[in-house]
Amino acid sequence: MLAAWLQGVKRAVAWCRGFWVDDWIGVADAALMAGRGIVIRLMAALVSAGLVALLFPPFPCGVLVWIALVPLLAALWSIDGEHAVRRGFLLGWLAGVVTFLIQLRWVAVVSPLGLVVLASYLGLYWGVFGAYASTWGNPWKPHADLGHASLRGMMVTGFRHAALWSGLEVLRGWVFTGFGWNALGVAFHDSRVLAQSADLLGVAGLSMLPVFVQSVWLQSARRARCGPSRVPGAAFLIAVALVAAAAGYGGFRIAAEGRRETQRLKTLLVQINIPQEAARQLWTAEEVHMAYEDETLRALDALKRDPRSWPDWVMWPESALTGRILRAADGTWGAWRENDETIARVRTAGEFHLIYGINELEAESSADGMLTVREPGRAWNSLAVMPPEGGLQTYRKHHLVVFGETIPFVDSVPLLKRIYEQQAGVAYGGSFTPGESFDPLVVATADGRSLAAIPTVCFEDTVPRLVRKFVRRGPQVMINVTNDGWFKESAAAAQHFANARFRAIELRRPMLRCANNGVSAAVDPTGSTAHPDTGVPQVITDAAGSHFTRGSLLAELDIPLDPPTTLYAMIGDWGVAVLAFIALVGRRRGW
Repeated sequence: MLAAWLQGVKRAVAWCRGFWVDDWIGVADAALMAGRGIVIRLMAALVSAGLVALLFPPFPCGVLVWIALVPLLAALWSIDGEHAVRRGFLLGWLAGVVTFLIQLRWVAVVSPLGLVVLASYLGLYWGVFGAYASTWGNPWKPHADLGHASLRGMMVTGFRHAALWSGLEVLRGWVFTGFGWNALGVAFHDSRVLAQSADLLGVAGLSMLPVFVQSVWLQSARRARCGPSRVPGAAFLIAVALVAAAAGYGGFRIAAEGRRETQRLKTLLVQINIPQEAARQLWTAEEVHMAYEDETLRALDALKRDPRSWPDWVMWPESALTGRILRAADGTWGAWRENDETIARVRTAGEFHLIYGINELEAESSADGMLTVREPGRAWNSLAVMPPEGGLQTYRKHHLVVFGETIPFVDSVPLLKRIYEQQAGVAYGGSFTPGESFDPLVVATADGRSLAAIPTVCFEDTVPRLVRKFVRRGPQVMINVTNDGWFKESAAAAQHFANARFRAIELRRPMLRCANNGVSAAVDPTGSTAHPDTGVPQVITDAAGSHFTRGSLLAELDIPLDPPTTLYAMIGDWGVAVLAFIALVGRRRGW
């Protein structure tokens, strides 16, 4: 069987040499030499921009990750002569701007200007890659110290491009608080086996695989056209073997996670799908509270028929209730009356821990025990946990959304406040304060056992460098409350979920997500939403399969009692950063 497979690969290489290499690359070279290089390069960059955009929701085209960058790489490597750095940067930047305009078009639901500014900024990282690929990393130029046409040279070039690409993804996830959304590795969100390697260097590290493969394949095709040689076939086979190794590792990790000793956790997820115009909810406070009461009580009443189905936890999404929580420095707390009334009504159904998103205000406690809002005081976007016997734990969100939850320099530049109010549709009430604690929340289950909950609010579940700080030994589960309603029924929620699933893989901790107008789901440590017994996807959807719906779901997860500490949990993004540094410094040392 192995011999037959190798023979098939040999035929494929020969076919590539006879058709794709001789025809496609030959035509491209002729066009470039004929003076039409600028047009061809622009077209190639735009093709790659479109293909990369198709890798992410709502498009089911993740398989294109293996060819998406080939046109751009060919265009960048064909650049020569004076001003190559500038030309490569501009070509890469243009491709980046176009792909992010397509990927993030949902931003225009709130702010068309914001979409243009964000895409123009994110395109800079593609520009840096383009400047490198067209000059220092260009394998189609003669390099005495590289031997670019050799097998070793192809491997080194592939590694350098892959490491730099991933390093830039890590960098954009950090600069200006970071926006690492839709790293190339996220294209594997529906490819469960290949996605498992994210536990090594994170999802940004996973991006190295397709970049390396495409770089090697393109170099092999170019080398094969130059004449008979074993080098292209060997390079092709090495790239295929690397993909096979990643798939084998993925199969091993999935099997290993399935053998762990676990405890079952049952959580009722409640999603109301409240319509919004940017930050402004279109329902009254009474309608919001009544909706949570009705939907939760309806689901709990149905679960009472089988006591074995009673949930340990009930989850509501971010900013679920319209009231606030007051918290004094000594830990004393209180809540708006409408919150207390809603929670009291829901608790009549039985005992459970209630987890929900809420805004928390700094308060002062008087001698008679009364709480009053402190002026001026701080405010937090929080996740609250309330046990059935009373009490309160809160997690305060760390990673605030710029122009959503905080506006830098707003006091010194009043124009920023006016821009926010025009785009958000509500008055600017001040910025939230970032949280400080990285301690998990300890939450009990119905049988009295405790779990460490890794809390995240909103798009914090797309920030791996933050979430990994909560990892501890022992059973843990990630919980996320979010509200993607700002962006209505756009691709924002599906992209958010595609990015978030990788936190479960990177850290090997299962995840519970509860959203308003988003994706409410349960995710196991391999990134799967399948029920542990039935295999049915645990995602709230309507009859047509849309997650833009009102409803509830009893999600069941098997929580590992002794989960592993992954390489990514230990070293974070430093692995990719070191490889990117080696790729850049290595050139100076002649390898």
